[in-house]
Amino acid sequence: MPKPEMEFFDVTHLPRESVAGVPGLFERILSRDEATGDYTRCLYLEPGCDTSTMGVQRHDFWEEVWIVQGSFHDISLGKTFTAGMYACRPPGMPHGPWRTAEGCTTFEIRYHRR
Repeated sequence: MPKPEMEFFDVTHLPRESVAGVPGLFERILSRDEATGDYTRCLYLEPGCDTSTMGVQRHDFWEEVWIVQGSFHDISLGKTFTAGMYACRPPGMPHGPWRTAEGCTTFEIRYHRR
């Protein structure tokens, strides 16, 4: 079954789960298509979070990211990205790791091209 039909709801009622064992890095999966692995999530980097232990990331899927709140610094690029900025990453595009002083919340859509 594709992602479920859902009307507006308070996402804070969904579980917030740790990501990759990185202190201060959490996600909430908003919707998921179990057949394809496609999903939508909010990612939370708490103040002081540093994802250096994850290294540079590369995925086998498309990823769209909108920074909703706060900012993070991409250590590899030497650039800081702030609320309101957007990225669209094709499979294999390198990104991260990140560090944030103030914290950051992103809205992400991850999908495989069909």
